[in-house]
Amino acid sequence: MLHITVLAVGRIKEDYLAAGIGEYMKRLSSYAKINLDEVADERVPNHLSPSDMEKIKETEGKRILSRVKEGACLIALDSKGASFSSEGMAAELEKQAAAGRSQITFVIGGTLGLSKSVLQRADMCLSFSRLTFPHQLFRLILLEQIYRWFRIDRGEPYHY
Repeated sequence: MLHITVLAVGRIKEDYLAAGIGEYMKRLSSYAKINLDEVADERVPNHLSPSDMEKIKETEGKRILSRVKEGACLIALDSKGASFSSEGMAAELEKQAAAGRSQITFVIGGTLGLSKSVLQRADMCLSFSRLTFPHQLFRLILLEQIYRWFRIDRGEPYHY
């Protein structure tokens, strides 16, 4: 059985997001061992220099990397990453499982995105779109897609 962790910066504040996330965590429990892990986010003032932005991302990045388990396949969510169809990503997860990588961690950055150190550690950078999504909402989107990938992999109806 796959062990999937969604590691994200910041806490969910909206009840409607928490409810949706809870629903997909419940649905996923019959397909994989699923865990949602959160690290503290940094306060982001309105006016930042590029070096201040990098410092904030690096601080959050250190927190992220301290939570990634040894040997885990780290998939960083980044708009510059590779794009897959739902079927293609289902096949990619199956490929990781077949290669004996049962521990998969998806990482979602904070308001400013992910640090260079996290992107360098990642086994894969994955893009859902060139669009920018709120990082809290993206947890729900990611969990829905992971659920979809499992359904596709097992040939179960859902994705049509």
